[in-house]
Amino acid sequence: MFDALASALTQAYPQFTDAPLTCTPFGEGLIHETLLLSQAEKKWILQGFNDSVFRYPNRIDHNLNLLSAHLGNSPLPFQLPLPLPNSQGLGLTKIEGKIYRLFDFVEGKTLQRIEQPAQARVAALAYGKFASWAATLPATELQETIPNFHRLDLRFARLVVVANQVPPLTQEVQSLLQSYLAQQPLVDWYQEQLPLLPLRTTHNDTKINNLIFASSLTEVAALVDLDTLMAGYLMYDFGDLVRTVACSLPETSTEWDQVSLLPEVFEELLHGYWQGLGGTLSPAEANSLLHGGAVMTLIMGLRFLTDHLEGNIYYRVSYREQNLHRAKNQLALLHSQQAQAETMQTCWNRARDAYA
Repeated sequence: MFDALASALTQAYPQFTDAPLTCTPFGEGLIHETLLLSQAEKKWILQGFNDSVFRYPNRIDHNLNLLSAHLGNSPLPFQLPLPLPNSQGLGLTKIEGKIYRLFDFVEGKTLQRIEQPAQARVAALAYGKFASWAATLPATELQETIPNFHRLDLRFARLVVVANQVPPLTQEVQSLLQSYLAQQPLVDWYQEQLPLLPLRTTHNDTKINNLIFASSLTEVAALVDLDTLMAGYLMYDFGDLVRTVACSLPETSTEWDQVSLLPEVFEELLHGYWQGLGGTLSPAEANSLLHGGAVMTLIMGLRFLTDHLEGNIYYRVSYREQNLHRAKNQLALLHSQQAQAETMQTCWNRARDAYA
């Protein structure tokens, strides 16, 4: 099967020669098929595009073209691997009905979880620098690659609709549903912030494994996975860092009583992100960083619970109740953040005083 793909790639991309092309699966991505290609001493990443999740590949291509032009005018201190143009100058290549993209391979290390708090600061610094660099890229020119991706109010409303459409809920699910519905005040706060916050060009998927670190793990070599690049708010990007990096256990853990926010990691994230931004945030944006983790944790919990009620149609699961358990995990993390509000405020105060 790969021989036919290799032949098509050789014809489609000027980077390849007639030398043998090898292919191996690469990474732990849950969306796109990702392969490592090798030819002589050269390496590339080939992605088989998942257009059932990203239904508007041309919108992504449009956004990345804008990013490429901006990068040409204003370089970053790390790489942004973008799709390489094919022989027709296009970033998307269709082969036997499937869309592919080719990227240069970046040497380095990826982390699924930080090994020490200092790595959280390094990660946040990179995402903060990206946000500062992208501040002059007009967010209104970006197209929505996933409509309403981080709209907390709409995710909340969707859960209510779905819960009213499914058969009677078990006591376990009903109890979890009521706990999520009790978060209406956070949804109200979120809606109050939207008119106050400037739209930014945001990454929208700021997990630790979307960074490639230098081998020393003391700096970032590349920021990847830019398909969710859209107009958004700083609290989205910083909040997802808090949700995924400053948590004691990953979102798949079922040890819910052990799931908690790690304040020392939260503070490292604050310092790194604030430093990376370089003072380019408004007072409302600065305040939103304090609550971004709760916003993004609630969004993901709502999405997991909704997907469970709809029969696991979006997120991959290894067993039927996994999205239900993910929703429990996120609720535990949300409650931990709310219980540690004073500690988080103190951390925020120190970061503000250091960088504001």
